[in-house]
Amino acid sequence: MITNKTFDEINIGDSASMTRTLTKRDVDVFAMMSGDMNPTHFSDEFAQMLLESQKVSGHSMWGGALISSLLGNDLPGPGTVYRSQQLSFHRAVELGDTLTVSIQAKEKLPDDKTVVFDCKALNQREEPVISGVAVVQAPMKKPSIRADLLNDLKYHPRRSFQDLIEKVRDFEPITVAVSHPCSGTALEGAVEAAETKLIIPVLVGPKERIQKAADEHHIDIKPYEIVDTRHSHESAAKAVELCRNGTAEVLMKGSLHTDEIMHAVVNRDTGLRTAMRLSHVFIIDVPTYPKPLFVTDAAINIYPGLEDKVDILKNAISLAHCLGLAEPKVAILSAVETINPKIPSTLEAAALCKMAERGQINGAIIDGPLAFDNAISKEAAAIKGIQSKVAGEADILLVPDLEAGNMLAKQLTYLVNADAAGIVMGARVPFILTSRADSPKARLASCAVAVAVAHARRRGKQSGGAA
Repeated sequence: MITNKTFDEINIGDSASMTRTLTKRDVDVFAMMSGDMNPTHFSDEFAQMLLESQKVSGHSMWGGALISSLLGNDLPGPGTVYRSQQLSFHRAVELGDTLTVSIQAKEKLPDDKTVVFDCKALNQREEPVISGVAVVQAPMKKPSIRADLLNDLKYHPRRSFQDLIEKVRDFEPITVAVSHPCSGTALEGAVEAAETKLIIPVLVGPKERIQKAADEHHIDIKPYEIVDTRHSHESAAKAVELCRNGTAEVLMKGSLHTDEIMHAVVNRDTGLRTAMRLSHVFIIDVPTYPKPLFVTDAAINIYPGLEDKVDILKNAISLAHCLGLAEPKVAILSAVETINPKIPSTLEAAALCKMAERGQINGAIIDGPLAFDNAISKEAAAIKGIQSKVAGEADILLVPDLEAGNMLAKQLTYLVNADAAGIVMGARVPFILTSRADSPKARLASCAVAVAVAHARRRGKQSGGAA
């Protein structure tokens, strides 16, 4: 049920809080909504010239809007009416900063049923960003509508990655071998995850180059171990060795080329291969879809055959289990939803479904072939008369080949502003395959996914099973 607290139910001292990381998408959407196109919010050059800041900052009222959402969604909740708001802004919020916003009831005024709340926001360094007071008229009635009746709304709250990050923060940090982090982007991803208490990074690469990148981008790497190497090939081999001998439980790509790190990973004698085929899984947080979408494989296997797709599918299902999905729904994608001998992906989809039916693939509800619209839209499936437990509710999208998967993932990212994390499965350890274009939030989410997988594998070993 949708819930709130009425005026009579609220007690002095009642509080609520939320955590949110500022992304480029947040800045863009807030600018379009408010009309505030100040260039210091979009250009590092303007920020440095006009504000003497190293990088762009978000709109101050973005933080104020978080206070509004906390009052309207949580305390008092639906039915709340704003009366006044006084805020002081103490410092800028830069891209990638994480704000913890909190409110606390400090006074109730019975005459007009208003409640006075203290409001504050702290960044990830516990520094004050916003403080102030909000006065709201609290609701007098309780709602009677079920929350699931709002699922038809076309915009869904983007909580998937943040919920995952908050969940794994309770776990013990995992040691991660970061291969060749010789750029600001590569270092920022690893250090931010370390400061969030997700990982313990071991920086593997030429020490002087790593330190130079850290100095140029004002990143403190003193707390972290550096394993000195001569060049990127040695960085890749050494990082893989640390994972192979158990020093690290996760591998992360730094600023070297993907081919270099993959060559070290798949080496038959010294790499991280298992009986399973390696495959990549994107976890994509789409604003128009009510849950994360797993897209596989869009990065490693170019033209996988049926046997390859069995492993790719099993890897994705295993990842979904590690992230708490007990029985994910898998849509095997093709251009059409009927079997057509001229379209090989439809034949492979039919074979995979039969294999699942016979118990050769377990742990998921699988259907295919399904066209993309049928996989993610119940309405589209109903129009075509498709009866399926997966149609319109897919968790995992198994694509025909790398070209289709890569285009799909990038279309979701760039056309509908989805956030995409990614991880390679099928190796001895989870492998974070980062991209230079990844947002800070996506890099952090990829680390959170890897941490969840590593802990699931620990539990599997302790219980004698496999994650």
